[in-house]
Amino acid sequence: AIGTFRYYSGWADKISGQTIPTTHQKFAYTIRQPIGVVGQIIPWNYPLSMASWKLGPALACGNTVVIKAAEQTPLSILVLASLIKEVGFPAGVVNVVNGYGKDAGAAMVEHPLVDKVAFTGSTATARHIMKMASATLKNITLET
Repeated sequence: AIGTFRYYSGWADKISGQTIPTTHQKFAYTIRQPIGVVGQIIPWNYPLSMASWKLGPALACGNTVVIKAAEQTPLSILVLASLIKEVGFPAGVVNVVNGYGKDAGAAMVEHPLVDKVAFTGSTATARHIMKMASATLKNITLET
């Protein structure tokens, strides 16, 4: 997990837009911007590694995160959150929600202020998340 966070911390100053050549005398430039609030649902296996693979890029790109651990491994994420606080992240940048997927996970997916959901877990749950997220046309990343 430490190596993953180190890797993604290097992204923060390398994410930039680019100039796109055009056939006319115009200036076309892309700008990369944070998505906003990213809800992340982490599975029970390898909870710290899985969390770092989702947290690292989201934070490096300027997003805030609400992370929900699997109900079998809630303490791993709580320890990680305390370390994040200890190193000086501002309050509210990384938030932890624990609970069962049908309650806490569903509330996160359906919340109107969550702009993206990243999920790793079963195919059946991924399908359910896709259906719930479609109601608000939320960006989703599903890994099964």
